[in-house]
Amino acid sequence: MTNSKLPQLLSIRAIAKTGMIPEHALRVLVKQNKIPHIKIHSKVLINVHLLCDLLNHPTGNLCA
Repeated sequence: MTNSKLPQLLSIRAIAKTGMIPEHALRVLVKQNKIPHIKIHSKVLINVHLLCDLLNHPTGNLCA
């Protein structure tokens, strides 16, 4: 597998720094299991491409 096919996983704070969505909103979505995420100890990583899809098409259920 090449690096271009690996998902881009970023922390909540890193995504919020891009200006895409506020940090608090991301934390609420993670807590409600509205966005797919990986939790490693206290660190939460989010697939940026899936988050963009969710924000562009909010009626789609990406966690199912």
